[in-house]
Amino acid sequence: MKINYNQLQTSSEGITSNYNFNASITHSGRVAKQNKKSNLFSLQGLAFAFCLFLFTSAAMAQVNAGDTVSHFNKKDFRTWSVGLNGGMLTHFTPFNGELNGDFRTPQETWGWGAYIKDQVLPGFGIQADYMAGKVTGYRSNSLPYPSYAQDNSNFKTSIDWSFALSGVFTVANLSLNHKKNFLSPYVTGGAGYMSSSAHVIGVPTGANSNYNGNWFVPIGAGLKLGISNTINIDLGYKVAFMRTSNFDGVSGSFNDRFSYAHAGIELALGNKKSPQLQNYSAIAAIREESAAENLALRGRIAANEQNRVLDQDRYNRDAKQYANDMADDDADGVSNKFDKCPNTPMHTVVDGSGCPLIVPAPIVHERVIITEEDRRIVGEAIKDLEFELGKATIKAHSYPTLNRVAALLVQKNFSLKLAGHTDNSGSMARNQALSKDRAEAVKTYLVEHGANPSTIEATGYGPSQPIATNKTAEGRQDNRRVEFSLF
Repeated sequence: MKINYNQLQTSSEGITSNYNFNASITHSGRVAKQNKKSNLFSLQGLAFAFCLFLFTSAAMAQVNAGDTVSHFNKKDFRTWSVGLNGGMLTHFTPFNGELNGDFRTPQETWGWGAYIKDQVLPGFGIQADYMAGKVTGYRSNSLPYPSYAQDNSNFKTSIDWSFALSGVFTVANLSLNHKKNFLSPYVTGGAGYMSSSAHVIGVPTGANSNYNGNWFVPIGAGLKLGISNTINIDLGYKVAFMRTSNFDGVSGSFNDRFSYAHAGIELALGNKKSPQLQNYSAIAAIREESAAENLALRGRIAANEQNRVLDQDRYNRDAKQYANDMADDDADGVSNKFDKCPNTPMHTVVDGSGCPLIVPAPIVHERVIITEEDRRIVGEAIKDLEFELGKATIKAHSYPTLNRVAALLVQKNFSLKLAGHTDNSGSMARNQALSKDRAEAVKTYLVEHGANPSTIEATGYGPSQPIATNKTAEGRQDNRRVEFSLF
């Protein structure tokens, strides 16, 4: 077989130089009409976020300026891009539903956003977002269900403006075989600040608010489709974790949150002939370059052998070099040319670069045996345990059985879970706190008598796990308890 070395060389260079990429970025933003003071505040906030974005991008570029190789040069790619998107806003998220939020029923409304992004690395970029819109919902959970009052309660929160600075992590650039991907999954996370006002109807505990500023944490994920070297379609979903419980005008037990499902378009800035950095896979490029180098080396040896245009010394030298590069001296399955850890002992499990894999040592768990006598001691302690009425103070007649439980924990080093429970008399918050305090009181007593605090877990469940009816005095007495679980 005759091989033309010049053709092989040209082919290999073609493999290593033909790079195409796509990138996609999302953001959200919306501009709402407001008075002159609010507009001035919005422009000042936008200028501040943009300056902070430029400063952060420049700082990271300086840190990574020397972290390049001859095969990759960041200036050959387009790193800046802008985007515009729109979608649906709702107070429902994967982290809260109709019963664990301030309002039971969502009502989707339109929102929009815009952004600018700098791709610092192939897999990481910094993005400045702007978003505006309205979040609405109705049927307050603080009112009886079902009822006319609840059906006629609602809220509407207007987001005047919001700015966020986020990191964008692109997953597609980890591909082994493709330097450019049409589909590009990504995740985002960052911090932001927004101005919003809430209007509440039919909720006694709610209150209207003027435009107030609050911090929030945006977390999101999405998928981008590179339809051309310049344009990307973005399909994304984002959850904003507010640092306030009054975003919807009703102060609840937990901070509010809302979600934004959006679709948009992204335009890469710069030279249209240059590829985008976002989806560039350094792993695929290295694999391709290694394959090209290997092919070129084989071509040089084959050309020397077939054409006999080189002297015998050069032929022998090339053949020896090739044999040495392709050999596997330490028999680990990785040729010498790509073996970064030569001379590994035989039968050593190695990774793709020939270096030993670190296998974690197995964790040995001792088996804990709990006897019937142990369960009897704990059962007596449960039966004898009593507290002062409405307090977390243990009555003195409960001490002897608790002392035996403490001695058992010291002797056998068992782990113990204490679960405090109450009946449904009184408020939920009071019962929750009382059940927790009583479980903690038992833990404190056992620790004071020698038990290891790290082996005892104290939890309060309030009235959420009754074992009897709360409609009778006997049932409520059964529900007021602290359960002991050995393990």
